Amino acid sequence: MFKKSIKAIISGVLSLSVLTGVALGIASKPIPVQAATTFAKGADIGWLNQLENKGVKWQNDNGAQQDALQILKDHGIDSVRLRVFVNPPSNFQWTKNDGTSCILGYADTTGVIYMAKRAKALGMRVMLDFHYSDHFADPAYQDKPLAWVNHDFNQLKKDVYSHTYYVMNALKNAGVTPEWVQIGNETNSGMLWPTASTSNYSNWAQLINQGYDAIKAVSPSSKTIIHLSNGADNSLYRSVFDGLKAAGAKYDVIGMSYYPYWNNVDYTKNINALGNNLNDMVARYGKEVMICEVGGLESNPTNTYNMVKAVINKVKAVPNGKGLGVFYWEPEANSSVLPDKYPLGATTKVSNNVLKFSTAIDAFK
Repeated sequence: MFKKSIKAIISGVLSLSVLTGVALGIASKPIPVQAATTFAKGADIGWLNQLENKGVKWQNDNGAQQDALQILKDHGIDSVRLRVFVNPPSNFQWTKNDGTSCILGYADTTGVIYMAKRAKALGMRVMLDFHYSDHFADPAYQDKPLAWVNHDFNQLKKDVYSHTYYVMNALKNAGVTPEWVQIGNETNSGMLWPTASTSNYSNWAQLINQGYDAIKAVSPSSKTIIHLSNGADNSLYRSVFDGLKAAGAKYDVIGMSYYPYWNNVDYTKNINALGNNLNDMVARYGKEVMICEVGGLESNPTNTYNMVKAVINKVKAVPNGKGLGVFYWEPEANSSVLPDKYPLGATTKVSNNVLKFSTAIDAFK
């Protein structure tokens, strides 16, 4: 399977990218984009190509082996989400601080282009998720890429612009224009720690705006997203987006993750809080909203189905069509084929390295 990695971006190319962006005219103000016409039913499938390369196969409802993307499409998925790292390890595996090892997916520029073209060939839309790290960025990790660690703030701003522009332009040259682009992943407390955090909203907003300007320089129609986890936590969202608003951050959409499992509650306990937060973000900031990540236990597909259905209904109920869609995080996954035994995929194990999607995914039909 295809798995080449771009391990480094030639500095001259990056400099040219920056100059090109300047020549095109970097936006000084937010660029309005048209409202989405179709509610997105999506799946983050960043692990898919790496799992394929490990020999994992998927069966459709009839028990026949089939491309997992095609199976997802047949179950109502019309969009995919793809993460991109700056310079991931050559084996696309990462060990966390607690010693847990996980696969990253082929999430360098080359791997993203490959999967984006596969999705486009099936008529799917694409969300691009910039982590601005060499590995997963989330509320516990917002590590700078190794190549950027010693850079001062002005250079970091150039780094963010150059990396963003480079990947966006590479996708454009491959014939793919992402409909949505995240400027950071689950940035509850900032990005590129310790430079930009909730203790320095000015720095954070300036880095966001570098990403925003680079995205719009290549693709003015792409909607930019600021993404936090804990979608049912209204106080978190008000605190962060009040701070970013005061600091002049530019973006189009507020994205949320929603995982009742990680909050140790059943979805019925906080689904109304999620809905209230979605509505509050629209009313308070005038932005569109979407669920960029959702997932439930692979071992309880009925509950996961009901949860995803409830989430879709809450997003669709946001007034004036401001709720854009829902994305399941790695539905093709299964704990049996992952080194960290991640349990929130939407498949069951048929046999060694053979998986079948569970009824949970039918929530998107």
